[in-house]
Amino acid sequence: MRKFFAFLTLAAALAFCAALLSSPFSRAGAPSPGPSGYHVLKTVPVPGDEGWDYVFVDSDARRVYISHATHVVVMNADTYAIEGDIPDTQGVHGIALAPDLGRGFISDGRANTATIFDLKSLKTLGTVNTGTNPDAILYEPTTKRVFTFNGRSKDATAINAADGTVAGTLALGGKPEFAVADGKGGIFVNIEDTSELVHLDAQKLAVLHRWPLKPCESPSGLAFDAKNRRLFAGCENKMMAVVDADSGKVIATPAIGQGVDANGFDPAAGYAFASCGEGVLTVVHEDSPDKFTVVENVPTKRSARTMGLDSKTHNIFLPSAEFDPPAPGERRGKMKTGSFAIVVVGK
Repeated sequence: MRKFFAFLTLAAALAFCAALLSSPFSRAGAPSPGPSGYHVLKTVPVPGDEGWDYVFVDSDARRVYISHATHVVVMNADTYAIEGDIPDTQGVHGIALAPDLGRGFISDGRANTATIFDLKSLKTLGTVNTGTNPDAILYEPTTKRVFTFNGRSKDATAINAADGTVAGTLALGGKPEFAVADGKGGIFVNIEDTSELVHLDAQKLAVLHRWPLKPCESPSGLAFDAKNRRLFAGCENKMMAVVDADSGKVIATPAIGQGVDANGFDPAAGYAFASCGEGVLTVVHEDSPDKFTVVENVPTKRSARTMGLDSKTHNIFLPSAEFDPPAPGERRGKMKTGSFAIVVVGK
């Protein structure tokens, strides 16, 4: 992510006021479902008062991987029980899984490494050196490579998932944010500081295309509709840039909430999502491959800016916390003790 809790700097005072009126662990007073049917099902407390970034849902194994600053918390996707913990992942940003190899990978932003762990036992198998400040991470199945997207060195590190060796490094010409794979050897990654979308060849480690995302500014989250070849980029200027994955053309810019940091797409429902730090989940319907309609902004929780989508239950998991107002000279307030939680949204 571009910055931990960047949006929260402006919103901390409002968050404090909201906290006086409601508890993060209660459904009392929750609004009725709107036109999309999505609403908050449950708010699940998670121990620890550290920061977070991405969350990843393994729909097949029924696990939710939650980044939590120095470790990864593993939650059951159905019971919400904590099933495990992966320690010593300093500055963790993201989690990627290679289920065919029985391995998982974590980007350790402060350590400039990727942690490799066993999917069954959750035990750490080793680490791999990456570029500087690895952020987003994904597994590309056709090459069986894991890619870390390194924000400070502005490049991507390709790792052979089977043995943890580095296959190569690819310069990206800007600060990468989130990335998705198309399942055919192609990878798309948002470039935040140039407001571009870069298309990569995972096998050749080459840039195939570099597309401007104008009018989108500072793209962060990214999701993909494989059937219709549409990409959904979350933009800092409160829009979702819908992009043709073959031509790079921006074909729609539906409005979203403020403070987006992740996106998702549910092919079964035809919905694209944007999780926004102001406290809403924007739901956009794909009416056709070239027409998109904003259905609603589902109230979630202020700070819930990242998300993970469960493709089986269609539930969405959003990490969140509450913060004190910032003291004079502080960028953001201190996280309130015991306030870190996962907001579960569904129908």
